[in-house]
Parts: sequence; structure tokens; C-alpha cells
Amino acid sequence: MRKFIEADAQWRLVLSVNGPCGITHSYRSECQKRDFSLFFNKVYWITTTTMEIVTHLINDTIEFYKWTLTIADKRVEKWPLMDNPLPTLAISTSYLLFLWLGPKYMKNREPFQLRKTLIVYNFSMVFLNFFIFKELFMAARSANYSYICQPVDYSDDPNEVRVAGALWWYFVSKGIEYLDTVFFILRKKFNQVTFLHVYHHCSMFTLWWIGIKWVAGGQSFFGAHMNAMIHVLMYLYYGLASCGPKIQKYLWWKKYLTIVQMVQFHVTIGHTALSLYVNCDFPHWMHYSLICYAITFIILFGNFYYQTYRRQQPRRDASSSSKASKALSNGALNGLSKAANGALVMGSKEEKPQENSGRRKRKGRAKRD
Repeated sequence: MRKFIEADAQWRLVLSVNGPCGITHSYRSECQKRDFSLFFNKVYWITTTTMEIVTHLINDTIEFYKWTLTIADKRVEKWPLMDNPLPTLAISTSYLLFLWLGPKYMKNREPFQLRKTLIVYNFSMVFLNFFIFKELFMAARSANYSYICQPVDYSDDPNEVRVAGALWWYFVSKGIEYLDTVFFILRKKFNQVTFLHVYHHCSMFTLWWIGIKWVAGGQSFFGAHMNAMIHVLMYLYYGLASCGPKIQKYLWWKKYLTIVQMVQFHVTIGHTALSLYVNCDFPHWMHYSLICYAITFIILFGNFYYQTYRRQQPRRDASSSSKASKALSNGALNGLSKAANGALVMGSKEEKPQENSGRRKRKGRAKRD
């Protein structure tokens, strides 16, 4: 920095004394050399300063991560995927890479049917989510968990370890749910791979690694066991839908799944706000982050519900009313045309006898004459 200031000051002094370049050829060459040295000094200073800032940021991030490991849950550090975040990040990165390469691979290929695969997958997810819900509910009940405020117990109590284990399975289930997107792309259902779909799947798996690493218990059980129960209903619907048209005609309750999911996010915000109000012994930054996260889902799911169910109703009503109005107008026009035709026919029938009678009268007069 000092070198840069000194070089800049020297250059300004040269300009003030000698004026701009261009007086003589020799002076112009010296002036250009000074320009080049000054430019090189500026580039060197900017490069070194940027490298120092980036190096400090990386070192500070590493030091902060090492510090967080000292307060992490020691019970889960030897569990699969929990030693460090690299496996989780690698899986999520592979998922995003498949989102880019998958449609290109399937562009000129026939879509896969995967009916039996989808039936097995969806009903397997039903059993897995029900297992998670059952484990969390029973373990929390045995540990006398509070639904208002429950701090994390990092002890080796069997019930607490059971809660942590169920939460780990919940985290793993979010990674398995990446297959939802894989099946959509292989079946060329590209319209199903929306921003909401990708955001929901990728963020849940990645963020829940943080939850298991540091807070595998306590308040974390509430949202997990509620979401697991909703996923039981959701994958039950998908499993039945994959069985074919004979079952699909009875699946009228799809939109209510979206309503239940939005209710879940509102309940999550209310429960988290209550925990903050009572000053629960749980990381407050996680509470605030969860509230912001739930708000994004309310916005995205609300937009999905409006676009899918509410926005289409006026169009259907308008189309039905237009069809009815067309039918009425056609009926009225047909009736009027029939009436008009009938009147014309009757008029022609009535006019013909009058014309005939006139002709008879004229013939009679002619005979008399």
C-alpha cells in the first residue's frame, strides 16, 4: 500500500512539473516507461491485496469450523456421513449436476416407464417415514419431551440416543428423496422439476446435516416427526398413483396434501416463535434461520397452490359459461329462425287463397261482360 501511494505521488509530481507526454520523442519514451511502471505497481498491489483478503477469509473459515467441532455432538461424529460435510456436499453437487446433464441425455431417447420401480420406491418411503415418525414419537414420549421447549441432551441416555438415531434416519431419507428428481427426468416429466422441487430437496438434505451434527435432539424432533408423518401421506399418494388408472380415479385429495404442507410451515413458525418467546435453551440463530426458511416455503408452496388449483378454476368456469351461453344463443337463434320460417310459410299459405279468389272474381266479371 505504501509503495502504491509513493509511486502515485511521484507520478503526479512528474506530471505537474513536466506536463503531459508528447513534447519530444525521448521525453515521450521516458513518460511511457513511468506509465507502465505505475500501471504494473497498481496491478501488483491489487493482486496481492486480493490474495491476502481471500487467504484471511479461508483461514478464518477453517478456524471457525474447527471451533464449531469442539461443540458438536460427540455421539454422531462416527456415524455414516457425519464425520465431515464433504460427502453430503458431494452428493448434493452430483444431484445438481444430474439436473443439468439428465435432460440432455434423455433429449433424444424414449422415456422410461419405471412403473414397478416407482411402486416399490414410493411404498418403501412410506414405511421409512412411518418408522422415523414412530421412533421420534415414542422416544420423545419416553424421555418426557416438552412440545414447548426442549433443550438438547447430549448424554448417552437410551431415549436420547434413540431420538438422535431417528433424526439421522430422517436426514438420510432426505438424501434418498433425490431419487424423486431422478425418476422425473428419466420419465421425461421435465415440467415437474420446478424451482420449488429442486430448492426443497437440495436444501433439506444439506441443512439437516448441520442439524444432526450439532443439535441431534431437543427442539429438532418437533419439525422432523411432523414432516415425516406428512411424507407418509405424500408417498402413499404417489404409490397409489403409480398403480395405474384404476386407482388414480379415487385420488381426489392431492390438493389437500399441499394445504397440509402449508399448515405445517405455519405451525413450525408458531412453534419456533413460542420457543424464542419463552427463551428456550436452544441456539437462537437456528430458530431465526428456521423461521426465514419456513417463510420461503410458504411463499413457494402458496404460489404453487394458486397456479395449480385456484388459477385454473376461473378458466373452467369461463369455458363452461361460454359453452352455456353459446348453447342458449344457438337455441334462441334456432327458435327465432324456426318461428320466422313458420311465419313465412303460413303467410305464403294465406296469400295463395286470396290470389286465387281474386283471379276467380276477375274471370267471373269477364264472363258477364
